[in-house]
This record gives sequence, structure tokens and C-alpha cells, in this order.
Amino acid sequence: MTPRSAALAERHTTTSDEAVAILARHAENPSAFLALNDATERFTTPGIDGVVAYRLAGRRTVVQLGGAFADPADQPQLLTAFAEFARAQHRRVVAVQLMRPDAELYAGHGFTVNQFGADYARALPEFNLRGRKHMQLRNKVSRARRAGVTVLEEDLVAAGLEAALVDVDQAWLGSKGKHVKELQFMVGERGGAVQQLRRLFVARDETRQVIAYVSFCPAYGARSGWLHDLSRRRPDAPPGVLELIVVSAVEAFQAEDAQFLHFGLTPFTSLSPDHEVAGASAMTGRILRLLAARGSAIYPASDQLAYKEKWGLDLVEPEYVAFQGRLTARAVFALLRLTNAA
Repeated sequence: MTPRSAALAERHTTTSDEAVAILARHAENPSAFLALNDATERFTTPGIDGVVAYRLAGRRTVVQLGGAFADPADQPQLLTAFAEFARAQHRRVVAVQLMRPDAELYAGHGFTVNQFGADYARALPEFNLRGRKHMQLRNKVSRARRAGVTVLEEDLVAAGLEAALVDVDQAWLGSKGKHVKELQFMVGERGGAVQQLRRLFVARDETRQVIAYVSFCPAYGARSGWLHDLSRRRPDAPPGVLELIVVSAVEAFQAEDAQFLHFGLTPFTSLSPDHEVAGASAMTGRILRLLAARGSAIYPASDQLAYKEKWGLDLVEPEYVAFQGRLTARAVFALLRLTNAA
């Protein structure tokens, strides 16, 4: 590493507390909290109240999560500094989970940008389970309650839950088939430096065994609230157990006047040429729309979307992926390897 690149590499750290404060001030991306995962690194530059979350991927790629988290007036300078940091290490940037303003910014900085999927959310103040449209949801919740399932918000550490949750994880993953791997980077985690900011709701059966859980993390910005993040259930858990957990969590969030429940990115959904930004790759757009139509073997997008739609969504926002310069097979493969999708 040259002296110049070594100097650049030294100015990209920030503590978890500092990063949380920056996100609280500037983040509009509902998945911004994922930038705080323990294995994710964070870039800052002097004079800018902002942060960029990233991980190194392969030998020539750095994958960034969620845009440049800063005041809009500072985002171009922060992005330029981060791109310089990557260039000093002979790497190109791939940015994932960009919102529309981010997509336009990155396109203006020479990135190839395409819609990748959409984020889905439900407004909480008026939400309830009344009416015909929620009949199926009510029935699922009732089935879980009749089966003796109870749900409580619990503290991961104080309740000593880690071993029980690992058992649920292993049973859940095993039910998906031996070739299925758990996604990484674009999903949350348990534990770590910011666990105290997450909310964990746990379902137990009549014997008090843990059979499912959902972890929620803060969503900042104009559409603040909570992000439905990790959700796992044992394959032998009663039908409706996850729905009962979410209903229980929503009741708690409503009592606290939370505004939105975000369900996060679902790739390959709500794709439309109308959502593309100027300079989007026509070929990449066609490939992604083909995956949306026929790619269920690669990613179960339709199942994820069906789960989210049952809550009566109020907000659908396109999300984007951006490749610095032209799209390359190397960059795509690095992204897939990093996220454990390949």
C-alpha cells in the first residue's frame, strides 16, 4: 500500500455510538441500521458529519450498503471521498440498497444504476386487524393462540436466549434444504455492540420451548419506526406463529406512537422501467426483470412479498444497485459471494 493509500485507509473508522448518532441525524433509508452489523466497516472523512458502510469483497471490489449517510448537501463530497478511498486500494464500488435520491446521486457520479427491488412498509397509527381484507391474517393469529403459543418481548442477554435461538436458526435453515445458505450483509444480526437498540419478540409453546422469534431494529428519518428484520421459526411450529409475533410487536409499537413498520428490501419485486434512473443499463434491467419472472429457484421473492402484502402495505419504494463504471462479471460475483447468494 502506498503512503497515500495508507493515509486514506486510516481515516475510515467510527465507533458504533458515533455511527448510531449519524444515522439518527441523517439516515432516510429504512434499512440503515444494518450498517451497524459487527463485521461491516464504516468510512468517515474529516469535516463531514456522515458515514459510509461497506465490506471488502474479493480482491477488486468494495460493497457499500445504503448510500452515503449524511446531510444531502454533503453526500456528493462523502461519496467522492469514499470512491477515492476505494480507488487507492485498487477496488471498485458496488452499492446496494440505495433509495431513489441515492440512485440519482450515484448515477450522476458515473455509476451504472438499476432498480433491484423494493422496500415495503405499513403505517402503524391506524393499523388494526378488522375487516374482510385481514380475515386470513386474523385466522392465522387465532390458530397460533389456540395452540397455546405465547409471545413476549425479551432481552437476548438477560434472558440467556442465544442457545435457544441458535436451535431455532438451525431447524429453520435445515428445513430449507441442504443447498440453501443464510443470506449475509443485507440482513441484520443478533448480539454485537448495538444489540441493546434492537427489539426481540419471542414465541414459546405450551412447554415454554422457544419456537420462533422476530428481531426488529430502528428505522430513522421521515418514515421512522421499526424494521422487521430477522425472523425464524421451527418447521414444526403451529401455523400463524410469526403473524402472532408481529401483531404483538405492532401493539407495543403503537403504544409508543411509532409511525411505520418496515419490512425491508425484497429483491426482484415491483420492478418497472418507470422506476429506472437516467443512464440505467437496459441489459441489466432486462436480466433483473427476467429473474423476477422466473427466478424463484434463486430467491423466493414471491413468497416474501406475499408475507409482506398480507399486512396491507401503505408504502412501496424502489431500491437500487449501483456499479462503479460499467457492470462487470467480477463485481456481480463479488456481490453474490459477499451476500452468501452464491
